[in-house]
Order: sequence, then C-alpha cells, then structure tokens
Amino acid sequence: MARIAHRFGRIEPRRAANAYVRGLLSGVERKNCWNLAEHAGLNGPQSMQRLLRTARWDAEAVRDDVRGYVSEHLGAGGVLIVDETGFLKKGLRSAGVQRQYTGTAGRIENSQVGVFLAYATPRGRALIDRRLYLPEHSWRADQSRCRSAGVPDEIAFATKPALAAQMIAAALDAGIDAPWVTGDEVYGQDPRLRALLEARQVGYVLVIAGTARIRCEGLDWKAAQIAAHVPDAHWHRYSAGRGAKGHRWYAWAWTRIDTHRPGHRWLLIRRNPVTGELAFYRCYAPTPMPLAALVRIAGIRWTVEESFQAAKGQVGLDHYQVRSWDGWHRHITLAMLALAFLAALAASQPDDDHAHLPLTMPEIRRLLAALTLTRHRRTEEILHWSHWRRRHQATARRCHYQRRSHP
Repeated sequence: MARIAHRFGRIEPRRAANAYVRGLLSGVERKNCWNLAEHAGLNGPQSMQRLLRTARWDAEAVRDDVRGYVSEHLGAGGVLIVDETGFLKKGLRSAGVQRQYTGTAGRIENSQVGVFLAYATPRGRALIDRRLYLPEHSWRADQSRCRSAGVPDEIAFATKPALAAQMIAAALDAGIDAPWVTGDEVYGQDPRLRALLEARQVGYVLVIAGTARIRCEGLDWKAAQIAAHVPDAHWHRYSAGRGAKGHRWYAWAWTRIDTHRPGHRWLLIRRNPVTGELAFYRCYAPTPMPLAALVRIAGIRWTVEESFQAAKGQVGLDHYQVRSWDGWHRHITLAMLALAFLAALAASQPDDDHAHLPLTMPEIRRLLAALTLTRHRRTEEILHWSHWRRRHQATARRCHYQRRSHP
C-alpha cells in the first residue's frame, strides 16, 4: 500500500483503501463494502462506500501504479493479452448494464462487460488495465441515464477492440516492454487494432474465424479453405503450454500471407489431435519468426482466463455492489492491486524443489488470511454487525414493499 499511499490526499480514504485491499486478500467470502468494513472492525460500511463513491482519489493514477508494479515484479519482455469478462447484474441502473452476451454465463444475460489488459511472462501474469464497455444505443445515446450513473460527458462510445487499443497504447507509452499482443476473435477481426500494433512494430497472434478472408499467394481465401489444403507432412506437433493436466499438445501449420506488405505475416492453424477441431490466428512480426515462437504466444492467451478466475475467486473482482462509473473503476482497480500483490509474491519464489509444488496464488492468499489478516473479534462486535445488517435489510424491505404497492 505504500506504493499508492501518495494517491490519497487525506488520511481517511488512505486508511479505507488499506483496509479495503486487506479485506480483498482476506478469507471473507463475499467481499462487498459491508463485509469488508466488518472485517476491518469498523462500526459501519460508510467509509468503504465513500471510498468507492465520493472520496477524492485518482483511480487512473493507482491503475498506473499497479501496471508499473506488475512489470517490475514479473519482468520485461512479456505478452499483453486483451480479453473481456462479464459481471452479472439484476437491475438496470449500473453503468453499462444491458442484456448482452457474456462468456461468464455463456449466454445473453443482464450484465456489465469489462475489457481488460493482462501482462504475462514466464514468472507470472496479472491484470494491468481495465475499461468498462458502455453500449452505444442503450447508454451513450441516453444522456440522462449516463448522468444518473455518473458517466463523464467526455466518455464516448468505443468498441471493445478500440478500448483494447487504448489500453495497449497506454501500456506501451508507459514503458511496458511487451513485444507481443494476443487476443481472441473479437480483437483479431478488427483491422484498426492490427494497424495500431503494426505501426508500433509490436507483434501479434490474434484469433480469427475460419470464415475470415486471407490474402495468400495472390488470391483471397477463407482461412478454413487454406487449412483444407495443408498436406499432412506440413503439420507439426507443438505444445501450447502446460495446463492443469500437463502439456497441451496440438498439431500446427502455418503459411505466409499478405506478402506484398511490409513486415512478416502468417496464418497460423491449430488442429486438435483428438477431435480435429481447428482454430485460426492472424499473426504479424516486424522480423522473421519460427513457428514455435508463434505457437508460444498463441498458448499464452489462455493465461488471461486464469487471471479472471483468480481475480474473481480470490480477491472479489466481481463482488462489488456499486452502480456508478467511478465506483466500478475504483473497485476493479483495488482488486487488480490485490491480485498484483499475489502475483508478485508467487513470482518471488525460488525454483520448486521437486518435493513440493510452488505456492499458487490461492494458497498464498489462504496463508495471508490465516497468518496476518485474521483478527480476533469480540462478541459485542459480532452482535453489533448482526443488528446493523438486519436493521438495514428491514428498511430495504419496507421501501421495496412500498414501491410495489404504489406503481
């Protein structure tokens, strides 16, 4: 917390932020303001709520600190990974919420969607930036709805690839040493994102659809058509990296594309050896690259899913109960800080001794919770919070019933 202490002009939000992050790292099951305040030994959640809603501090500056902290502890030469994740919601007032597809549920649900940038090296991975996706028609075109959720007037509609481009550019401008970017089909299909990376001489391995048009040997082909013409002898067996059950082996093929343009471009094809399922990647590098290098970057893309799982399961990334634009960004930023701390501790371990697995981020958090973040609570304090919750819930129920009885 010392790294971000100067971002808080007053001691009250500084103390609240410290307690908030400690609570995110604790064993508290549901990490909302109520439970984090109770964990911190406060009389009520008001200081935690002010921290997310009205206290004066710059979440963007703290985000910059998180990004620098991750780069410092995970090392240079990493890979930037862009992806989005959903946050399921029940109401209509949370900034950016609407019925939309989210991979979190695997279907269309009422949700918010955040676009994230992760940084991965052989030492670990962590989230380093975030943008809340603001739908164009249901939100940005509705000024009164935006004002009620605290969306700044200067925030314009941006597609998910455009949000990814903003974050990548900011990371590179901040000095993050990342020669590669990877992402899924949402980002691989966007020519403006690819153009940005090529202009900055940053390599990419981006997923595309089998129906995507590819320029190969002077002709336009669908990616799947090119795959159908690959001879058996041109498939190579490489691991896409270690998974929970060992190496993830696939057959890979590649071919040069867009040879009339500067730089080096390839279509990379992955085939599942069991099901035969194909995946396609559009690749670029400013200099020639071996097939194994592209395969390595393609495999690293999955680490962002592990980061989302750790962020939601360990530090409460999706446990917030705020509706405002600032509230979302503030909670997410503090959760990213907590995750970065766990990633830094995991990266600082010596090589495993073959008798023990290295400490994982969940195990590190459990140890922190048990050894340093758990405090003895007096009976009076436990009863106080029980009374406070039930009183607040009774008030909320009365208000709810009154609204239903007066349509």
